[in-house]
Order: sequence, then structure tokens, then C-alpha cells
Amino acid sequence: MTTLDRDETHAPAAPTRPVVTGRPLPLRVAAPLAVAAGLALLVAFPPYGVWPLAPVGVALLAAATHRRRLRAGAGLGFLAGVALFAPLLAWTNLHTGYLPWVLLSLLQAGYLALLGAATAWVSPLVDRVRWSWPVLTGLLWVGQEALRDRTPFGGFPWGRLAFSQDTSPLLRLASLGGAPLVTFAVALLGGLLVTAAWHTWTTLRPTTPINPAGTGSTTGSARRWAPVAVPAALAVALTAGALLVPVAAAGSGATVTVAIVQGNVPRLGLDFNAQRQAVLNNHVDATLELAARVAAGQQDQPDLVVWPENSSDIDPLRNPTAGARISQAADTVRAPILVGAVLLGPGAGQVRNAGILWRPGTGADLDQLYTKRHPVPFAEYVPLRDVARMVSKQVDLIRNDFVPGSTPGVVRVGPAVLGDVICFEVAYDEVVRDTVTGGAQLLVVQTNNATFDVAEARQQLAMVRLRAVEHGRPALMASTVGVSGFVAPDGRVSDATGFNTREVVVRQLRLDDGRTLATRLGWWPEVALAALAAAALVGAAVVRRRQRIMPG
Repeated sequence: MTTLDRDETHAPAAPTRPVVTGRPLPLRVAAPLAVAAGLALLVAFPPYGVWPLAPVGVALLAAATHRRRLRAGAGLGFLAGVALFAPLLAWTNLHTGYLPWVLLSLLQAGYLALLGAATAWVSPLVDRVRWSWPVLTGLLWVGQEALRDRTPFGGFPWGRLAFSQDTSPLLRLASLGGAPLVTFAVALLGGLLVTAAWHTWTTLRPTTPINPAGTGSTTGSARRWAPVAVPAALAVALTAGALLVPVAAAGSGATVTVAIVQGNVPRLGLDFNAQRQAVLNNHVDATLELAARVAAGQQDQPDLVVWPENSSDIDPLRNPTAGARISQAADTVRAPILVGAVLLGPGAGQVRNAGILWRPGTGADLDQLYTKRHPVPFAEYVPLRDVARMVSKQVDLIRNDFVPGSTPGVVRVGPAVLGDVICFEVAYDEVVRDTVTGGAQLLVVQTNNATFDVAEARQQLAMVRLRAVEHGRPALMASTVGVSGFVAPDGRVSDATGFNTREVVVRQLRLDDGRTLATRLGWWPEVALAALAAAALVGAAVVRRRQRIMPG
């Protein structure tokens, strides 16, 4: 053997790069991961509220669908969607039967199926530039939610990642870019987690030979661990860094005293108002009790009283008795009342879900009336009624279609300008934003949770918290049965009521006229992120032409 031969024999092996197998996770692993992803996302939302599990769920779904065929990615996304939406939307089957719940859950799961297919589609980009995985994950989630929030029939934004972060540091990001930016940040965290975990699972293996002393190369070991440590460190830094985003703890304008009246209903369920005028009487009586406490000096005089959606179960503009009872309450408490009522018309067989200002001494102020702009399909109106009837005859329980309003819910009370939104409208970005750009100083959400449960109410309150931070406004939620309460501009909740109880809460609020960056930018953050998601899908198509993706 020559000297050269001996040198080659004993020379240290050249460092080798980690091998990428090019294969997806085994299906026996990926399917449980997809289900676990949906369950982790579920537990992130109220009433559980374990917000760190949202990025974990995102990471699990990304890992399950990576490098799969489109059909397999869609199937795994659908599994995750069913695991998330079926229990998350269980409140929809309490009084309407199983069919609406099942259909709605499957429809929403279909959007996660699209997300799963899109994640599988961009796998070549991820494999080419591994550090792009977190950003691509964030972009695809925003794109999926942008589609789900608008289709079909105006969309159904329940279950957005942003709405799981009401107690998270990431909530502060809403003041910069609204719910889309919060969703992007949550999914970005999930992408960082899966980047680190995937490297550990598939590529982290010893590549440095053991030296005669029995120790490996410190430099090589550090290099191998960098793809794990760096994403993990970035995830921690992003979460902690969100705490540095400034949000207002209180408004900077005038102070007003506001009372929320939660009158409760005779019974929960679809027939909550079956006993004529009982719901209205409950709210009138609770307001009269408040007035008695004010007269006795036990309670501050309110500048405004807010009643919830459907607090008048009779049209007070057409029924003199109902109108007289509301006037009695307003005159006795000596404050205007924002009343939630179902108003007949404008056409035959039509009704409106409205918030109307009732002033002491003068009664209904028809100039300060807001009609709900986004009625809920198949709950407040039935699109394609003849087709829907072939699926279920229950659609005929909705005899009169609610007609939408055409103007934002800007209600001028006197001491304050209110941004009124009704029930599920709080989930829609533009409906709330339009009230703020229209001059609203205080966000008011009138809702009726009598046909649902406390889980739905707490999910809705989480949305109110995000809106308060997004627009830098004090906010409140007034419910017939709970949960009602006040929310500060930094998202803190005060005086939250119980469920299925009769309660009145009063609080001083400082109004605000300023505009956050999110309010100024409007929908542009979502447009930009969704456009980048579309560009990523196109980029993946280009890469796919140049390489062969192994079947998943």
C-alpha cells in the first residue's frame, strides 16, 4: 500500500449534507396527525382557550400534507377540518336538529381540504428553500380564510385562527393588520414549528465520524442542530415580540356611563320568544330596577342603556303596547336605549333585524336605526329556497326572509357615536371597520344567544376582544342570556355576566376617536397576503414542471 493509499484510507470523511428522502410521512402517521391537528385547533378556541395549541395544530397539518398528492392532501385537510369544525360548531345542532350542523361542519371542513391540497402543492417550493416553509404556511392560511369568509352566500368566518388568540400576545398584532395579520402570525409560528420538527424527523442524523478520542465535532453538531434551534428561537421571539406592539389601555376622549341590560328569556331554544312580549317585559323590568337603584343613589346615572338583539320580541314601531313599554323604560331611567328588535317590512313577507335608538320623552328615533347588513343564510333567510327544501323541509321554519341593510351601523346617541353590529356580524372585518371609519367611538355588539350555548357566546366575545384591539375602541357585547360584558381597547374584559341569567352591568368608558394602523390600512393586509399566496401556488406550478414529485 502506498503512502497515498494510506492517507486516503485514514483521512477523515468529507462532511455530507443531510439526505432528503423526498417522501411524505407514512399515511399511518399522517392520518392521526391530521386528526390531532384539528383537535389541537379546537382546544385553542373558547371555551377551552389554550391558544398555544393553534400553531401546534397548524404545524401538525402542514407535516401531514407535505409532499403528498393533491387528493391525499385534500383528504387529510378534510379530516382535520371535521375534527375542528364538528365540535366547534356543535352549538348549531342544539335546537335545529343534526342536519344543519352536519352540513355546515362538512362545508367548513371542505375549506381545510383545499388548504391541505394547496399545502401539498407547494411542497416542491418548501423542499427547494426549506426556510420558506413558515412564510408559505402563513400565506396559505390567510388565503384559505379569505375565501371561507366570503363564500358561499357571504361566507362564514367562524373558526378563524385569529379568533383563538384572545388571551395571546399575538392579539396585539390586530392593531397593525387586523384579523388577517393575526392569522398569518399564528400560522407562521406553526410553520416555524414544523420546519424544526421535520428536520428532526427526517434529516437529523449523525454525519460526523467519531474521532479516536470518542468525541464528535462540536462545529458539526452545532451545524446539524441549527435547523432545529433557529426556527424554535424565531417562534419564541415572534411571540414575545408581539408584547412590544403598543395598544391603548383606555380611550383618550370623553367619559360616558353605559349600562348593559341582559334581561334573559323565558326559555332557551328557538321558541325563546314564544310567550308573547315576555322577552320585552324582562328587559323593561330589569331597566326599571336599574332606574330605581339610580334614584336611590346606589348606581351612577347612565348616559346610555344597551339592550341586546331581539330584546323586543314584538315590532315596537307597529305595536303601541310594545312601544309604550320601551318608552316607560327610557323615561324612567332618563337615558336613551339602544333596542334590538325585529321590524316588519319593508315588503310583504320581509323582516329586518335592527337596532333602534329609543330616546326618553320622544320615543323611537328613526334617524338612528341600523338594519343588520349581513343576515345569516339558512338562519335569517333562505337562499335557493326550492333547492334547499329538497335537502330539508326545515327551511320552511323561516317563513319571512330578513332583508339586509345598506348602511354601516353608525348610531349617534348624543354623548357618544356608536358602531353597532348585530350578532355574527362581529366576525366580518368590513362590517365592523365601516362603523369606525364612519365615526364610531364605541363598538356595540347586540346579540341573542338564546338559541345557542355558552361556548358559542364565549367564542363571540373573543371576536369582540379582537375588534377592540384592532380598532383601538372600547367595546361591549349585550346578549339576551349572556355572555355580556365590556372590553377595553387592549382586549381586557370587565363585568362579564353569567349565562342564562338576568343581570345589569354598568361601567364608565372613555371614548376614542383615533385610528389604528389596521383601521387605516383596511383590507390591504389581507389582499397583499392572499395575493402572495396565489403567487406561491403559481410558483409551485413552475417548480413542478422541472422536477418529479414522488407519489404520496
